[in-house]
Amino acid sequence: MAFVRVEQRNAHLASAVRLVSVAGRDGPVSKATLTAISNTRRGSGDNRGEEATVILWTLWGKQAENAAQYLAKGSHVNLTGRVQNNNYEKDGLTVYSMAFTAEEVDYLDTKAEGDALRARPGPDQEQHATQVKPAPDRAPRSTKGRRASAAAELDERGDPIPF
Repeated sequence: MAFVRVEQRNAHLASAVRLVSVAGRDGPVSKATLTAISNTRRGSGDNRGEEATVILWTLWGKQAENAAQYLAKGSHVNLTGRVQNNNYEKDGLTVYSMAFTAEEVDYLDTKAEGDALRARPGPDQEQHATQVKPAPDRAPRSTKGRRASAAAELDERGDPIPF
């Protein structure tokens, strides 16, 4: 099966990193999931706006453990990995889904920024995950009275996934 390479640049995390242990052939393996949002500017003049791309990434092994330790909601990252179709049959219907597996994660925040994000836990903090508000200087911007970006709307609702 062929994989398609995917890059998500200058993304910020919409929710905390979720770390779990999965039973593997050679013992337990760490698996982390994170939701990253990237904004793309579209249009020009009065029609200029932002479009958000939301991707749920999966990380495995030591990379998953590092992400859970060093990333928090609002952290900034570059992600590179692969996408794979995971289609299956359910009740006679074909269900189409895509899985994004990160192979490289670049941590874009400075040590001080990362420490500040992890130091402010949210009210529903889970074990192995840190939840914080995004740094004020990194908050998504609206465009001249136009609708706010989907990322800003997502942060206001506090939902980890916008659908």
